Amino acid sequence: MEKTQTSYLDKIRETANWIRTEVGELPSIGIILGTGLGELVDHIDIHQEIDYKNIPNFPVSTVEGHSGKLIFGNLGGKYILAMQGRFHYYEGYDMKEVTFPVRVMKELGIETLFVSNAAGGMNKEFRVGDVMVITDHINLFPENPLRGQNYDELGPRFPAMTEAYSLGLIRMADDIAAEENIRLMHGVYVGTQGPTFETPAEYEYMRIIGGDAVGMSTVPEVIVANHAGMRVFGVSVITDLGGKDVKEVPTHEEVQKAAVKAQPIMTKIIKKMLERI
Repeated sequence: MEKTQTSYLDKIRETANWIRTEVGELPSIGIILGTGLGELVDHIDIHQEIDYKNIPNFPVSTVEGHSGKLIFGNLGGKYILAMQGRFHYYEGYDMKEVTFPVRVMKELGIETLFVSNAAGGMNKEFRVGDVMVITDHINLFPENPLRGQNYDELGPRFPAMTEAYSLGLIRMADDIAAEENIRLMHGVYVGTQGPTFETPAEYEYMRIIGGDAVGMSTVPEVIVANHAGMRVFGVSVITDLGGKDVKEVPTHEEVQKAAVKAQPIMTKIIKKMLERI
């Protein structure tokens, strides 16, 4: 067991050291861009980009809509690192692989992490194209990324999740939304393993247990980010609606289209937040 943990720690350091050598100056803010949300990159003044396939120990994304690049540049007047494309449990990766980039980010000095995703809404007030600030999450994945022997250098054995999403950053987003007259929703994100979209009964179940939106990512990354002591801001673009009274059948293509349509709102909020951090 100790050998496995040491090897994992060595991989994190090896990858971070390789990136340091390639990039030089390193940021303190990271952004993970989800399905259909990669066009935020168009607003970044890019200094350097690296394909995942060229990074030692990095997984490679297999999902349509996920480009698979680490991007370093300026956004909202801040120097940032952006992941264009993420890794999912449903692709066959284990949780250590899914969250490996977050571990590397921490090793590189990232202290604040923005995470975005496309999600299905079950809150009756939501509309397709809404942007939802994640205030909390419910973890329905079959595995926790912290399962196994804890390595104290990465974080505590039993990390608190009381404020998994920074209240200060949520307030900042609300202030910006009020100033810009943006319809900004709040809600609880339910994380599931996928890759199937939810049945109408599952949507109802998740709504009953306290969920407002559901997706197949984000929760593992946020758990690891909190374990590592980062502050997190999460946002979901509502790309489809589900429940017993919803008859439309969601497809990956429709999810991507809805995400692209909502991107300007998400982009404006994140850019203005970066200006104020």
